[in-house]
Amino acid sequence: MYFLLGNLLSKFLGKSIKNYILLFLSLFFYAWPGIKFIPLLLISVFINYLCGIVIDTFKNKSTLSKGALLIGVFFNLLILFYYKYYNFSTSIINNIFSTNFSLKDIALPLGISFITFQGISYIVDIYRGDASPKQNPLEVALYITFFPKVVSGPIIKYKDFGSQLKNRRESLSQFSYGIERIIIGLAKKVIISDILGEITDKIFTLSKTGIDTPTAWIGIICYTLQIYFDFSGYTDTAIGLGNIFGFNFMENFNYPYISKSITEFWRRWHISLSTWFKEYLYIPLGGNRKGKLRTYLNLLIVFFSTGIWHGASFNYIVWGLWHGLFMIIERAITKKDWYIKLPNFIKVTCTLFIVMIGWVFFRADGLRDALNYLSIMFGLKSFDFITFNFRYLLTFKLIAWIIFGVIFSTPFIYNKLKKHKNNIGFEFAKTIILGILFIISVIFIVNSTYSPFIYFQF
Repeated sequence: MYFLLGNLLSKFLGKSIKNYILLFLSLFFYAWPGIKFIPLLLISVFINYLCGIVIDTFKNKSTLSKGALLIGVFFNLLILFYYKYYNFSTSIINNIFSTNFSLKDIALPLGISFITFQGISYIVDIYRGDASPKQNPLEVALYITFFPKVVSGPIIKYKDFGSQLKNRRESLSQFSYGIERIIIGLAKKVIISDILGEITDKIFTLSKTGIDTPTAWIGIICYTLQIYFDFSGYTDTAIGLGNIFGFNFMENFNYPYISKSITEFWRRWHISLSTWFKEYLYIPLGGNRKGKLRTYLNLLIVFFSTGIWHGASFNYIVWGLWHGLFMIIERAITKKDWYIKLPNFIKVTCTLFIVMIGWVFFRADGLRDALNYLSIMFGLKSFDFITFNFRYLLTFKLIAWIIFGVIFSTPFIYNKLKKHKNNIGFEFAKTIILGILFIISVIFIVNSTYSPFIYFQF
């Protein structure tokens, strides 16, 4: 429908009409759960658009330009703070100072964290001269609200998106590739992630009443695979939809669980987020240009921000600082002879172990629950009554799904298949397999309950 209507109207009204159709679809998608946050979204778009115009107009007058930048950044962060952190901050103040400030019933707008970061990217890229402002506010609205990425990313920097608004070309090859990525993303979500997620939810719930140590490890192994296939599956879908509409989005995952260090892990996991923090926070803070101690402080600030960006809870903060701590440790030992000589297998194993411990904080309902779960994992806590022994949960089906998850979370299959990429027989077989995957995914969807993507909550 989009291609027929867009191509027909573009012949009479110009190519820009396609962008307006996409904007309408994006606003319709965002309003589908409810329209009450549409005014907030449009206000955010208008403020960022206005700041972009002022920054560019007075670019030769640094004080005015910088002032508009600071106002824009402050406005974006103020919205994020109110909706996501107001009650969290108020609770902390009440606990520390024994005050009694009332909490508010604040509903979290859909995709507020991603919208905020893209708004900041828009004005910062203009301020730096990396991109020009859009004179048409509707094009700014499309950048911020584009529906494939508005809810859970990837976070597309304005300088990468803006240049494609007028130059993008829809093609049959892009459409075909987009459908392929959507099917793969759907399969990751409903065939692997949701199945492992059922076990994860059961184990984390029972951890409050009675599980044994092996069961706790099974739970975090399942969650480690679940969150990867859930989030990378959503990203595949977003990238696929982008390709269908002529946009090329950056990859957001690159087999993170084969990383040999936490530094490498963040080059492979949620790449758009780590790139955003690097360009818009770490480098402006001074990066690694001001000595070791300042570098370590900058890393802690970045990973504290990464943690709190994910949610208003101490367990997210601890998760972020956990990763920041090991980034600092790695910088201190990375050039040591003994570290260089360590076999890659040991480095990968240690990195994965650190990541899995971090996932406990990320998955748990709170810091106390996370510490309780970790104490069970390491045998520091036991229950007189075990609700489910690990033998009950470790069925043939679960073992098979974990094996599937481990295999497909590494580039093993991809490296085998890419050798035959241009083979006609391979392309035919790939089409058949994708068709089968799609049918199986639909069957799984029909026979399951509603299971939103994990990152919808952020």
